[in-house]
Amino acid sequence: MPRRTKIVATLGPATDDDGVLDAMIAAGVDVVRLNLSHDTHARHRVRVEQVRRRALAVDREVGVLIDLQGPKIRIGRFSDSPITLAPGDIFTIDASCPLEAGDQERVGTTYPELGQDVAPGDTLLLDDGGVELLVQAVTGPAIRCRVVNGSKLSNNKGINKKGGGLSASALTEKDIEDIKTAALLKADFLAVSFPREGEDMHLARRLLNEAGWDCQLVAKIERAEAIDNLDEILDASDAIMVARGDLGVEVGDAAVPALQKRMIRMAIEKNKLAITATQMMESMITSPIPTRAEVSDVANAVLDGTDAVMLSAETAAGKFPVEAVAAMHRVCLEAEKEAEPDFSGERLMKSFLRADEAIAMSAVFTSVHLHVKAIAALTESGSTCLWMSRLSTRVPIYALTPQVETRRKVTLFRGVYPINLKTESKDREVLLAEAEEELRRRGAVREGDLILLTIGEPIGQAGGTNTMKIVRVGAHKRN
Repeated sequence: MPRRTKIVATLGPATDDDGVLDAMIAAGVDVVRLNLSHDTHARHRVRVEQVRRRALAVDREVGVLIDLQGPKIRIGRFSDSPITLAPGDIFTIDASCPLEAGDQERVGTTYPELGQDVAPGDTLLLDDGGVELLVQAVTGPAIRCRVVNGSKLSNNKGINKKGGGLSASALTEKDIEDIKTAALLKADFLAVSFPREGEDMHLARRLLNEAGWDCQLVAKIERAEAIDNLDEILDASDAIMVARGDLGVEVGDAAVPALQKRMIRMAIEKNKLAITATQMMESMITSPIPTRAEVSDVANAVLDGTDAVMLSAETAAGKFPVEAVAAMHRVCLEAEKEAEPDFSGERLMKSFLRADEAIAMSAVFTSVHLHVKAIAALTESGSTCLWMSRLSTRVPIYALTPQVETRRKVTLFRGVYPINLKTESKDREVLLAEAEEELRRRGAVREGDLILLTIGEPIGQAGGTNTMKIVRVGAHKRN
């Protein structure tokens, strides 16, 4: 069985070495991520071109996810070496302090409005929670704090407010320009950092459309406020990313596992995608094998039903990017052996408003109970495949389409595999026969296997899937 859970791998300096990208694709990468917090647009453009070229060379589809930086709120820099804060110390974050002039007593910030968002009694967390500060007084731009938990503190570390409440806009001026870059690069997925509400995602989509492009929007859930507004954010997005780093700092690390399960469940119920991210195999930045805890973390995300698991610094800057992808691949495969098909939810009890959604659900249900070897969905937009992928099944779903954007879009759908069906025919029976032959050619099915095919009429019209057919491979040749 092919692996159902998809692997997202971040590109960076470690993947630029000769042969590394080819090896990562061979190891199982489905989607590459380009983090616009780092590197130049020119460097990202070269990487996208390389991915497209190398994937084509091995007859693969690899999606491209562009990740916006968002309003990363940071302290400034220290004029000398990093400082060390101890419990009880008084330390001030002062927006009027020059960004390069921090010292043992105060430091500047990239977010001038920070003083307007905090009050005495609030807790600020620096460096992903490594330093905890209790706000004692706010005087204009200066926030006087007492150190609760101290540590070494170096330049440009992030600032979070415990419980959320920072009012910085999700889309900065840099993000607005970077959306234009994503459009030029024809990104398959665009990730928006730190959205607080659905309108943040609507704005990103409008800006993307104004730039002349449309693709799948991913909302990175990393603010406490986003949890309260998860319904509307999901409605405004195509996918969510369970971004456990900043989210864990804001809501507390103990709350993250249950929130992860809740977010993945809600995404599935709303026909959206879910990516689980952050520190999944962090030790592999410097080690060729993951820890047992990391293996369990990845496996649990798979069992939760996530569409994809993501590697960040492990591949972008680590010593073992190919080994990290291979480890993720084998862990997902093993976990999927324990994931049982589940048709007990409300999805099968509800009324369908569209014929194509009803066909999708019927196809998956039938394929399991009839022991079908594969589902072949002839699709234009990929919607039928998305609905199929929302039900937990071990039957592989092949998205056969001449539309390259659709093939790249489904690279993130759990259990869906894109195939370029090269055909000029508009005849339904001819198309179905060609789909069967393509699956045979690829080794997905063999003589005598049952396959289930879905197609829509009129041929070539998006959203028109209205036919399901069950055939035995090779039967039409014997008749």
